[in-house]
Amino acid sequence: MEPRISLITLGVADLGRSRSFYETLGWRGQELQETVFFQAGGQAIVLWARAKVAADAAIADDGTSRFSGIVLAHNVTSREEVDAIVRAAEGAGAEVTKAPAETFYGGYAGFFRDPDGHVWEIAHNPGLPLGPDGALTVPDFGSADQS
Repeated sequence: MEPRISLITLGVADLGRSRSFYETLGWRGQELQETVFFQAGGQAIVLWARAKVAADAAIADDGTSRFSGIVLAHNVTSREEVDAIVRAAEGAGAEVTKAPAETFYGGYAGFFRDPDGHVWEIAHNPGLPLGPDGALTVPDFGSADQS
């Protein structure tokens, strides 16, 4: 696994409030399907409802699961890479919380926790292109938000 973070997803309690906060700091967000994307250098910061983040990673968010509400994502260029990295992480001692599978957004992803409980998503998402250096680019979703 190349040492790179493509996206950091922050599970938020109130999407509108969080988006307003970051936009007040000067960030430019784009909303698509109740998810806000901010380009942050060669990666993206994503705001999504905390309950949806936990459900996507197949983790209980009940106070006993050590879930911080944050998911680090490592995007790759193929489904085979997703499978290989999740297998390698499991072999290194990770707890696979969700085996690689088709996603609701047309991609393919799996989730694991490292030994300290930090959640990682390994994803192939054709809608978020990667440059030759692995940098992720959030595409222009259009002039109007598509919530």
